[in-house]
Amino acid sequence: MLASTPLTALFEKFNNLHVLIVGDVMVDAYVWGRASRLSPEAPVPVVNVERTEQRLGGAANVALNVQALGATPLLCAVVGDDQGGDQLLHLLHRHHLPADGLIRSAHRPTTFKQRILAQGQQLVRIDSEVETDLNAEEAAQLLAAYDDLLPRADVVIFEDYDKGVLSEGIISQCIARARERGVPTVVDPKKKNFLAYRHCTLFKPNLKELREGLTLEFGAPDVDRAGFEAAVARLREVLTPEIVLVTLSEHGVFAQQGEEKTYLPAHLRTISDVSGAGDTVISIAACCVALRQPAAFTAALANLGGGLVCEQVGVVPIEKPLLLAEAEAAGL
Repeated sequence: MLASTPLTALFEKFNNLHVLIVGDVMVDAYVWGRASRLSPEAPVPVVNVERTEQRLGGAANVALNVQALGATPLLCAVVGDDQGGDQLLHLLHRHHLPADGLIRSAHRPTTFKQRILAQGQQLVRIDSEVETDLNAEEAAQLLAAYDDLLPRADVVIFEDYDKGVLSEGIISQCIARARERGVPTVVDPKKKNFLAYRHCTLFKPNLKELREGLTLEFGAPDVDRAGFEAAVARLREVLTPEIVLVTLSEHGVFAQQGEEKTYLPAHLRTISDVSGAGDTVISIAACCVALRQPAAFTAALANLGGGLVCEQVGVVPIEKPLLLAEAEAAGL
């Protein structure tokens, strides 16, 4: 489970990486307040607003995590030519993230997710979005932006939230072009395009996505290891990834490279919010893949990072010094 490079040196090498992230970007908005009474209009709490906040979400939060690890993110996505798109571009600028790979479209809105919270608990989430595929013009513009950014990339992340930016055709073309250049590809999938990521380097579903994507029923590996491993074998047969990394929530993570299988338990944490944990996991995994780290170590470091961000409320990026300290303490 050890890194092939000393930890401090590995974390320094993160600083030299360029990570191309292609997929669905969004704005995560939060309304924080207090609820002390029910509405006379309906049996719902009345929230008195104390503050509001907007954060980068989806592929944009992956870019934040990549940046927090010291690497340079290159973001490639489509947003609406609307107020949400303006807000997303403002957030990118505020965080010193590049926007040259973003396409603005008059035909689709920017994905905007608003969460209402009171006393630290989420009461409701309001989503403004579409899930239709890009039209031909948008797809051509996205691929052109991807082609411009790919020569600078050490690894490509596909961040798929089923919002239509990534389609089977775009995915296959992007992976083929990356393979031509010898650039590894890592995937954070969702259901619609689950089986489109053939020949990627690392494929990272969670347990639910693995079941839905393969349309198979099986238990978690602690109760149904044979069924779980049969599903992973089926996944490897269909997609032929070099590495499979399955996040198992409270059961930790599983990784397989070749015939080597690794099960890692979750670290005991005070869980505040699991939002964005997958973004952290895929960001760490991508940096490790770019530096040709073993699958077991990649899984262990990503497992640590995903657990750390779950201790924070809302979608937040990883803290690199804290991750390094935890990795050293864990003996990675």
